Amino acid sequence: MSNTEKQGVTKIRSFLSCRQVLNLLTMFGFMLNYALRVNLTIAIVAMVKPENATKGDSLAGNLTTITTTTTTTVAPNLNASSSPPLDDELDDRFSWDTYQQNFVLGCFFWGYILTELPGGRLAELIGGRRVFGHSMLWASLLTLITPLAAHLNYVLLIIVRVVLGFMLGASWPAIHPVAAVWIPPNERSKFMSNMMASSLGAAITMPICGFLISVAGWSSVFYATGAVGLIWSVLWFTLVYETPATHPRITPEERREIEEAIGTSTSKKRPSYVPWGDLFCSPAVWAIIITHGLSVFGFFTVINQLPTFMNQVLGFDIKQNGLFSSLPYLGKYIMAFSSSCFADYLRQKKVLSTTATRKAFTTFALTTPGLLMIAQVFLGTEAAWSVTIFTLALFAHGAVTPGYLGNGLDIAPNFSGTIFGLANTLSSFGGFLSTWMVGALTYEDKCYHQWQIVFWILAITYISGAVVYLILGTGELQPWNNPPERKKVSDVHNEEGVPLKN
Repeated sequence: MSNTEKQGVTKIRSFLSCRQVLNLLTMFGFMLNYALRVNLTIAIVAMVKPENATKGDSLAGNLTTITTTTTTTVAPNLNASSSPPLDDELDDRFSWDTYQQNFVLGCFFWGYILTELPGGRLAELIGGRRVFGHSMLWASLLTLITPLAAHLNYVLLIIVRVVLGFMLGASWPAIHPVAAVWIPPNERSKFMSNMMASSLGAAITMPICGFLISVAGWSSVFYATGAVGLIWSVLWFTLVYETPATHPRITPEERREIEEAIGTSTSKKRPSYVPWGDLFCSPAVWAIIITHGLSVFGFFTVINQLPTFMNQVLGFDIKQNGLFSSLPYLGKYIMAFSSSCFADYLRQKKVLSTTATRKAFTTFALTTPGLLMIAQVFLGTEAAWSVTIFTLALFAHGAVTPGYLGNGLDIAPNFSGTIFGLANTLSSFGGFLSTWMVGALTYEDKCYHQWQIVFWILAITYISGAVVYLILGTGELQPWNNPPERKKVSDVHNEEGVPLKN
């Protein structure tokens, strides 16, 4: 390498450290993760012939609401605001009825739920960089062929969407093992806030995709998001490495800082098995699983069902108001990032211990929406109050990021992917359960009294999650994080908890 090239590399290093590059690519990765899963949700209104879309008016309400791990979106009613389509435009559309539209939208989650737990464990074994990167790479390729699949055969489109969910399901738990080897403990809250960039992506994806559809047709949505995903994948595999020790461009100072901060909490040699008995008997693990389940149930219900309440009971359609539709997503990301920075500051200055920090932010993030749901019981007859309450509830909920969300990295960084995959698999059913609950309560009677029952259930759910974590949660490293390796005939040494640091 010439002196000029060395000087260029030095300038890049001084401008962006390897951790900063990782943070940026992770943030954009989760924004794209959202775009790749909901592009069909946005495009489907333009994909279906008007007479079929009219038949499925309910689809524009509840059925086009797609539950994701962190966010939800509603397909914009493109037909309502556009001029009648030309004949050649109609030829590019499909005669799908309401059932078929709902089916193709929901099949994504068949694959998504299957890879949450295996994806986390695979990331622990072969590295989170590979799992997260390949998850996004193959999801991008599948997105690019989605228009072709739709034109060839409806069943083929179903298969593409299921496999897409299968790929993206592994991405969420895979980022925890990345943090375990790259991010010092006192910076992990801020790093985990990158997961909430999916909420930021929600505020950006809908208007951009709507513009693309109006200018270049619905196929452009898939080509654009898939192409950007491919570009991101190339950057990820080029600039991100599994560990600081394997990164060719990292400075000795940054590598030493990371390895000394992580110390022995993350093993250099990845454990070949999960101590399932110890894991399932750990109150700290159950604190994460139960709290995550209750938290996600409340979040899904607020996002998915309460806009329906405002439309049916209050006559206010929040989905048609661009500001109110995007504000909760933007607010949640702002809260996630700012509260994570504050939490890391408190821990670095030793103002609060890790346990106290996790409990304080989890309590705030869950108790606040719980109390707001109680307020909704008494003030929910006014649309202005409802909009304010729902927005504040989602805003406060962003503080789960420095709370329980990254707690698996505290208690067992070697198995953080498994813990989050397990918690997220179970919590993924929260969206279906919330839909069933609201449907059962309001099926025959949509009056305000029935919705008050929903609000009380949400209040109890949120506050119960905070109480469970206050009792069972901890930020202390668990002894089973470094299990001894099982002896084999070919083994020369029986390593136990070999630290990441040399």
